[in-house]
Parts: sequence; C-alpha cells; structure tokens
Amino acid sequence: MAATHLSPREQGDLGELSAMEWLARQGAHVFIPVGHSPDVDLVADFGERLLKVEVKSSRHQPRPDRWQVLISTLGGNQSWTGRIKYFDPSRCDYLFVAVADGRRWFIPTPALECRSAITLGGPKYSEYEVDPGPPFARPPSLESDPALGEYPSGQRMAAVN
Repeated sequence: MAATHLSPREQGDLGELSAMEWLARQGAHVFIPVGHSPDVDLVADFGERLLKVEVKSSRHQPRPDRWQVLISTLGGNQSWTGRIKYFDPSRCDYLFVAVADGRRWFIPTPALECRSAITLGGPKYSEYEVDPGPPFARPPSLESDPALGEYPSGQRMAAVN
C-alpha cells in the first residue's frame, strides 16, 4: 500500500526501524529506552561513545524536491493539551529523519537552527544526508487468499446454531 495509508504510529515505527537499520550498518549497537522517553528514541553505542538519537519521519512534501519535518511535539499521542514541546538540541546528540521516499538524514543537533520544523532536500542540511532506505510502505498482510474452489474458514453469512 502507499505511504499515505499509514497511521502516524506506523509511520513513526518505520522511521525508528530505518534509524536502527542505518545505525547498525554503521557499527552501532542500538538500544531502545524502556518506557516512554520524552527526549530520546534510540541510544547508539559505538563503543567509545553513547549517542542519544531522536527520530522523526515525514510524508509531507510541499515541493517535489523538499520535505517538511515537524520536530516539535504537539500534545502527545492521545490528547491535545494545547501545549507545544519545542525541540531542544541539548536533550539529544543527533536527529535522525526518514521521509516517505526513503531519503534519510543524520543531523548533529548543534547544527539545527530551529525548534519546531525543518525543511530537508535542499542545500541547508545536505551534508547530513545518508544513504537511502526503502520507501515507507505498510507490511503485507499475513492473511492468505483461499485456494480456487476452497471456501474461506470462519463463519461468514449466518449464525450457526
């Protein structure tokens, strides 16, 4: 299915998986904080140093060559509290961004010059673009279609007494 059919949770999970895959290919052992961590999605252990990584993902493409990425948090997962938590570069070491077409960036947080959103794809953060991953897509269903001449299992039309 197309990326536009992903829920925000699915999109975020794909962004985190993309970050884990890329970091592992760079030689890191990757850890996920237990419980809700408001500032860090992943910890990458490169041996000599632990890096705190915040992960963001985006499907919003205002122009064919640009991606708009929200880096602030608006009220949490379930409820809008009216509060905006702006991105604070002192809380993590890197921002990893994955966008719907598979492009990815690994940006040191001191290089960020914003608190709420960034635009990627142009020259400003181009030096931090890393090798692309697969485009966002919903995983295939595990349900199989019935074989020709076979009736699918389970009750379908009427109550069974």
